[in-house]
Amino acid sequence: MVGDLDLLMGDETQELREIEAPEGELFLKFKVATGEEFALPAVSIVEVMSIGPEKITPMPNVVPVLLGTLNLRGEVIWVADLGQFLGISPPLNLERAELPVVAVMDQQDLLMGLAVDSIGGMEWLKTESLQPVQKAPESLAPFLRGEWVVPETGAHLPFLDPSAILKSNRWG
Repeated sequence: MVGDLDLLMGDETQELREIEAPEGELFLKFKVATGEEFALPAVSIVEVMSIGPEKITPMPNVVPVLLGTLNLRGEVIWVADLGQFLGISPPLNLERAELPVVAVMDQQDLLMGLAVDSIGGMEWLKTESLQPVQKAPESLAPFLRGEWVVPETGAHLPFLDPSAILKSNRWG
């Protein structure tokens, strides 16, 4: 029966098989305020949301990269400006209608919202083609697992380690 379907569908069947069986792992691409693009593994992402900055409650006496707290389905989580935390970006522009926030969790169930400038979408990337980072600012290096070189453009896409971000001493 499957053979008959293949004959009826032709090239479309092959295209569907390719969609059903992607290679690699799924990653979220996004940009920080400088326009630099990064990737996070989808397995560590709890939710991607676009919220009004007024929904983030500012907290006194915290490090400047912490924008405040947010209620995520009944759980209060911290929200941080990721680019500023990484030491590579000026503060995000909060004078806008919507702010992209990526809620990430590590293996110990630490949960935090990472505010970014824009979301680039999901992409399947082959982990075996991950390369060591060739050059990175010192402030960024502890949070990188490696980078991909995008074949079409030659651009470098850094891969962030969410666990290293959540457990960093920079939050203190």
